[in-house]
Amino acid sequence: MTVLVTGGAGGIGSAVCRSFSEKGYDVIIHYYSGKERADLLCKEINNKYGTNAHAAYCDVSDPSSVRAMFDKIDSAEERVDVLINNAGAAQQKLFTDITDEEWKNMRGVNLDGTFYCCREALKRYMLPSHSGVILNISSMWGQTGASCEVHYSAAKAGVIGLTKALAKEVGLSGVRVNCIAPGVVVTDMMKGFDEQTLNELKQETPLNRLGTPEDIAEAALFLCSDRASFITGQILGVNGGFVI
Repeated sequence: MTVLVTGGAGGIGSAVCRSFSEKGYDVIIHYYSGKERADLLCKEINNKYGTNAHAAYCDVSDPSSVRAMFDKIDSAEERVDVLINNAGAAQQKLFTDITDEEWKNMRGVNLDGTFYCCREALKRYMLPSHSGVILNISSMWGQTGASCEVHYSAAKAGVIGLTKALAKEVGLSGVRVNCIAPGVVVTDMMKGFDEQTLNELKQETPLNRLGTPEDIAEAALFLCSDRASFITGQILGVNGGFVI
């Protein structure tokens, strides 16, 4: 079994890649700007777990770049059994200050990229074989909206809508589609927050801690496994109770 993880070299992505490798999956680690991190993660996985891992470049917001990545997967005589759309971008900004380009880029990475990767994986592998799992990574702000993150919230809400609609469409073809909506997870995306803000977010979380990438990886493993064979079209909040 092979899993493709977009944004696989990032905080959540790398934890997902390690967890799936530990369970015996071969892993395709997608990257855009983090080639060195992706290559190091491949070496770590190959040495530690004995499974096959390799890096794949792609600009997920560009459909031709997505097609080129999948062409390379084909040329290597590989297939994608599980697709995890984890690549994402975030920004905090007043709504009236968001530029056209920032709106376009936010939608491009978070929503368009999910659409393009789903389309290629379905057409090439999952629909012909009547099997496969797609897991999209949204955000709790896609469920509730966040002040000063309107463009991010809108894009992540789109991922939730895509998940629900696609699950209905491809269920009869044996493909499951689900979504995780993480809460506040400690990754590089949180570097812009000071200690006081992080502590306030912790206090707002009923479980009184912030999430870890491993929390998301464990949920991903479950939703992509046979243990979740009767689960599709669902949005799983992994947020410590921040959004209920």
